[in-house]
Amino acid sequence: MDCSKIGNLILKLRKEKGLTQKELAEQMHISDRTISKWERGQGCPDISLLQDLSSLLGVNIEEILDGELTTNDFVGGNMKKSTYFVCPACHNIVLSTGNATISCCGRKLDALVPTKATDEEKLEISVVEDEWYISSNHPMNKDHYISFIAFATGEQVQIIKQYPEWALQTRIPKRKHGTLLWYCTQHGLFYQLI
Repeated sequence: MDCSKIGNLILKLRKEKGLTQKELAEQMHISDRTISKWERGQGCPDISLLQDLSSLLGVNIEEILDGELTTNDFVGGNMKKSTYFVCPACHNIVLSTGNATISCCGRKLDALVPTKATDEEKLEISVVEDEWYISSNHPMNKDHYISFIAFATGEQVQIIKQYPEWALQTRIPKRKHGTLLWYCTQHGLFYQLI
């Protein structure tokens, strides 16, 4: 750990939040001399204080320990290139249009890598009026089910949550071509072009 880098980051973030050393110290129940010591690179925060410091400064603990914030390059905004994350604990679904560090339930999440579906794995699609009717014989029990379906075009993504013990049947408005994605709780993220 580089105490000087960590201290500079704490100073920068504290000022961004409009806090004095004394105000930050009071919220953390420590002395302002401790904050000053950190900001001068004379020491680093104790591990027991990192969670509170992270919350007060609005950054991840990992960024504090790295002593720098990583910024993403601008991504052109093609929604077909979005990245999906699913929390293994609560099954929360997160979508990112660029590089992101995502955490949920105290865990850093890895981006899901979509696999092109084989003919046997593809979802069934038929046209009903002006909509695509999507269905599948995929198991939908508590231990093995499709958690969500997403349809992505260049400018938008529509996500439809699915639930165990419900038949997989949904309709989405028929649009121009795009990518249909779905997440199987046992086998991961799949896609097919429609």
